[in-house]
Amino acid sequence: MEEIFPDGQYFHLRHRGVVQQSLSPHWGHRLRLKKDPKVRWFEQQTLRRRVKRSLAVPTDPWFSKQWYMNNEVWPDLNILEVWRQGLSGQGIVVSILDDGIEKDHPDLWANYDPLASYDFNDYDPDPQPRYSASDENRHGTRCAGEVAAVANNRFCGTGVAYNARIGGVRMLDGTITDIIEAQSLSLQPQHIHIYSASWGPEDDGRTVDGPGILTREAFQRGVTKGRGGLGTLFIWASGNGGLHYDDCNCDGYTNSIHTLSVGSTTRQGHVPWYSEACASTLTTTYSSGIVTDPQIVTTDLHHQCTDKHTGTSASAPLAAGMIALALEANPFLTWRDMQHLVVRASRQAQLQAEDWRTNGVGRQVSHHYGYGLLDAGLLVDLARTWLPTQPQKKCAVRVLHTPTPILPSMRVRKKVSACAGRANYIRSLEHVQVQLSLSYSRRGDLEISLTSPMGTRSTLVAIRPLDISGQGYNNWIFMSTHFWDEDPRGLWILGLENKGYYFNTGTLFRYTLLLYGTAEDMTARPTGLQNATAPPMPWAAFASPAARPGTSTAPARQ
Repeated sequence: MEEIFPDGQYFHLRHRGVVQQSLSPHWGHRLRLKKDPKVRWFEQQTLRRRVKRSLAVPTDPWFSKQWYMNNEVWPDLNILEVWRQGLSGQGIVVSILDDGIEKDHPDLWANYDPLASYDFNDYDPDPQPRYSASDENRHGTRCAGEVAAVANNRFCGTGVAYNARIGGVRMLDGTITDIIEAQSLSLQPQHIHIYSASWGPEDDGRTVDGPGILTREAFQRGVTKGRGGLGTLFIWASGNGGLHYDDCNCDGYTNSIHTLSVGSTTRQGHVPWYSEACASTLTTTYSSGIVTDPQIVTTDLHHQCTDKHTGTSASAPLAAGMIALALEANPFLTWRDMQHLVVRASRQAQLQAEDWRTNGVGRQVSHHYGYGLLDAGLLVDLARTWLPTQPQKKCAVRVLHTPTPILPSMRVRKKVSACAGRANYIRSLEHVQVQLSLSYSRRGDLEISLTSPMGTRSTLVAIRPLDISGQGYNNWIFMSTHFWDEDPRGLWILGLENKGYYFNTGTLFRYTLLLYGTAEDMTARPTGLQNATAPPMPWAAFASPAARPGTSTAPARQ
């Protein structure tokens, strides 16, 4: 009939004695060809079932309510695009650290992973939540469904990574200690890829609190030894203290460099009433706003569904599911690679805030939203072609260690070389920390900011009217992500400003600037994707003597 390739080696033949669309080989003709010394290879063409990788819309009855991922809003989280590529979280393990998960829930049980689960409140392997009249232990089950609710089972809705394995750690329904937190955060670190946590200290606008020594050690061990040394991914909700003017930089979990902190936006792109603004938030996903706004659809206690999940608690698991999709696309990403990708895959989109600024490398960033709305399609595209970052460098600059009175408005300037000429030299920033010890008569009246040599000003803590403490900050570490990829060499300015009573007084005792990053110039990396797709190859049928024995081409996957 025809040559398959134009080199006279492979030919397509037809025999009138064989039905054209035969579903089974013809043994007689095969035997004759096999005995012919001039035929080096042959294969009878049979029909093969191939399906387009465009996923049909899930049949789950509540998928139509999942406005944040079904193209009902623009832009949504762009998850359908990733599903069309055949990604669904397969092979990725996510654990929800919370008040337990209902492991026998009809939308969770098929994905439930007992190895990713434990009950640290009762010290047994079963994370089933404790039931009560008020159903207060529904939080973990709701978060779990956002990540990995089963698709196409005609029940409830669909999880972002609907084929991921989901585990639950019950640790919030009882006495909480540093030991329990540390054990929870270091459960099965070679098995669990992603830990999602939607909790922290009181969001009351007056608390300054964070992880204890053991929990900090758990974070450190997770990022250095977890996932075979690639580093555990800790996804954290930024906090719901907006009504109390709280600041998530007073929360030592969200402002840790080892956690990826996620904020919220409403369907309309507004800042929700509960949202906390701070410099450590990296990215944003959807949640609800006022009471009439649509909320998040997920699994609920008693084998039920709900469309009333809300808060930053609902945003972090959506991000965890999207990160699971990216990890399926590229399982070799380190914890720092993932933060780099999230910075690049977040966009201002339609998110409205008065504090959007362009940083020193041209990225839009906000204290409400971090780098903006996370786009799953962009995240996965970037993940496929990402080159690993060079090892993390840390450059500590001791700026001040003699007591200095805090003036009503003062600037502490320090010219920095970023450890140039040494092994820990940093060319491109990632996280920046400011470690402060100071006293102040009314802590919440003191606004603290940091301005980089490239002119980016980041508010480390805004005023908190309810924080009337006179204790100040004792070696507290503030963190900002707003300087990502900037060159740290030059003049850094710490600003302290009294925004309250004019008679406030205080003393700055110690100030250390901690720079984290890499020696690589990250801005020199090409911005375009390099993943050109090869054209599909036809399926060979017959080879002439010139062809190599045993060769064939693979069918195209479309």
